[in-house]
Amino acid sequence: MIEGFLRGLRQPEYVHVLINPLPIYGVAIGWIGLVIALLLKSRRAQIVTLVLVLISAVSAWPVFEFGEQAYDRVLSMTDEDGHAWLDEHMHRAEKFIYIFYALAALSAAAIVIPFKWSKSSLPLAISVLLLGAAAFGVATHIAYAGGRIRHREFRNEPAPPIRLEEEHEH
Repeated sequence: MIEGFLRGLRQPEYVHVLINPLPIYGVAIGWIGLVIALLLKSRRAQIVTLVLVLISAVSAWPVFEFGEQAYDRVLSMTDEDGHAWLDEHMHRAEKFIYIFYALAALSAAAIVIPFKWSKSSLPLAISVLLLGAAAFGVATHIAYAGGRIRHREFRNEPAPPIRLEEEHEH
């Protein structure tokens, strides 16, 4: 069992599927925690939830990288509609990954800057909430296409048109 798990860790598509919930669920949990921390007016709770948002946003980077590495192998496993969904999933990830980078930077700023300027705590935390909501929205948008690549039971609408090869690098 452990040997199979370790073998899977050498396959980018396996690692991608294993860690792809982190940016989605982590940001959502951090967002809820940050709302509670703000309602409680607890800076300590804010810091804890901001760290959770930071880690969750940063986790989008390895999810993205392992997804890119897995493209060809996953493509070989898909049907025509799966190919279209794979291209759409990749296009969405390439387009929106920067929101996670911005959220990570903003979360880090919201942790550190208030140590010097305490009045910045609330505006920065609210900014993290707003950008976190956007990140959660795009994460679900990306995952929506990703779930349809190999799961025909989730395909309740026509596949998007297959993108031309020139639009992405492979």
